[in-house]
Amino acid sequence: MGYYLSLWQSALCLIVAEETPAFDYLGMPFIPFLELLNIPFAAEMSKTIMVGFADMFLPAIIGSSIESELTRFVIACLSVSQLIYMSEVGGLILGTKIPVSFFQLLVIFLLRTIISLPIIAVCAHMIFLMIFIAKTAYQAGFCY
Repeated sequence: MGYYLSLWQSALCLIVAEETPAFDYLGMPFIPFLELLNIPFAAEMSKTIMVGFADMFLPAIIGSSIESELTRFVIACLSVSQLIYMSEVGGLILGTKIPVSFFQLLVIFLLRTIISLPIIAVCAHMIFLMIFIAKTAYQAGFCY
């Protein structure tokens, strides 16, 4: 029974994410932050940030149409970070006797996302810079 409920939740979240501007509006506050981090296609990525709270795999599905490899990498890493929180830590917090409301859980989710996003962005820029340098060196004939 739980499997079908999860399947319906995922389908409903996908419909809401693709057919309504709800997650576009929820993600708009992240656009200046993503532009500050120099993430390409910041407007498209901002939608995937809040979708991660609704469903674990939707950010990767929605972000697959973004052309920038760096942006897709950041979406994938952020999605994994959100997945770990929502599936493990969030469930543990709700399962304990700690008085945490759903709104407080959402605030913790947003804080973790805001903290992990710059770390992921710096790592992504470093990785893609190294890839660019390696490709340039190979094309110039410095590597065999």
